[in-house]
Amino acid sequence: MTGKPKKFEELVITVSGYHGSGRSTHAIRLAETFGLRYVSSGTIFRQLAQERGLSLEEMSKLTEEDSEIDRMIDERAKEESKKPGVVIDATLAGWMAEDPDIRIFLLTSFEERIRRIADREDTSFEEAEKETVAREESEKERFRIYYNVKIEDLSIYDAVLNTELFEEDATARILKSVVEEYCSAR
Repeated sequence: MTGKPKKFEELVITVSGYHGSGRSTHAIRLAETFGLRYVSSGTIFRQLAQERGLSLEEMSKLTEEDSEIDRMIDERAKEESKKPGVVIDATLAGWMAEDPDIRIFLLTSFEERIRRIADREDTSFEEAEKETVAREESEKERFRIYYNVKIEDLSIYDAVLNTELFEEDATARILKSVVEEYCSAR
């Protein structure tokens, strides 16, 4: 490709992945590294659950009854993707963003994801597993119904990385390199 390299501050990057894959950690690091805004649908979801005095599992069940909660969160991600200079962290970010520069999906084994969630939430492995399975099954069905999206379809992503293979800093360096290479090729 020829032409002027794309400027980092103009980028729209989406970071998707299952819960516990390192999605938020690495979306934040990318935003900090490149001086971009950070938008997190997961943070919005957790805040809504906390405001209503609900667990994440209870909040997921509520969203099954009230599609407006998901739609409001997803619409925010879509609107943010229209503004340059952002990293969007959401399960559906890659699907909802309008023409992002880079779509990233982070993978990790189920067991490792549950271990990470249990550590992060200071809960037992069993409780984290129960809550995560319920939440992800609920999301998978809602996303299929609302948007005709199969979350397991990774074909839309520009980069897919297994975060379990690398230490956190190594994963961050790999993702930084992906963004730098993208910009230098533009």
